[in-house]
Amino acid sequence: MAILQYNEATVGTFIIYEGQPYEVLESRVFRMQQRKPVNATKLRNLISGNVVQHSFGVSDKMEEADLETKPVKYLYTNKGEYWFCEEKDPSKRFKLEHEMLGDGIKFVKANSLVDALIFEDPNSDAEHASGQGKIIGIKLPIKVDLKVVEAPPAVKGDTVKGGSKQVKLETGATINAPLFINEGEVIRINTTTGDYVERA
Repeated sequence: MAILQYNEATVGTFIIYEGQPYEVLESRVFRMQQRKPVNATKLRNLISGNVVQHSFGVSDKMEEADLETKPVKYLYTNKGEYWFCEEKDPSKRFKLEHEMLGDGIKFVKANSLVDALIFEDPNSDAEHASGQGKIIGIKLPIKVDLKVVEAPPAVKGDTVKGGSKQVKLETGATINAPLFINEGEVIRINTTTGDYVERA
């Protein structure tokens, strides 16, 4: 298991903090006057979904979380429940809570493959004996291409530089996109920020 220095806890890395696996959501290394630098992070607990803020100092070290990934199929969402199945065995279905998935899941099309994150807790004998870790979340692609299914027409005189409008995507998610984007176009989205990137 890799040991990370305080400044290696960067966005997207998975670390063990207080015995639990966390994903680093934000990371900013800076130096207060006359003091040693710190890494101010925002961390999401991959088991509970709780988000905490913590500053790591120069002398702090942390373990990289030992996460396996395996492809699973995202089936559908129903009343806030997100259903998946094993890639090769549709009968093996399971659901995950929104807290474990984050907002990026709304940009994932039904029946597409994503990587499930599996955490093997070294302190749990049962999991270790079976070699079966616990699914604690989904690793989403950073960028996805989605079709625009609804886009209000740009009003004449409204195309001032920097203008944007709300468009609806094929997954049902809505985002702000530039005024020149029309229904039927495919656009690229950043799943981490939920922002429009470019025409695909």
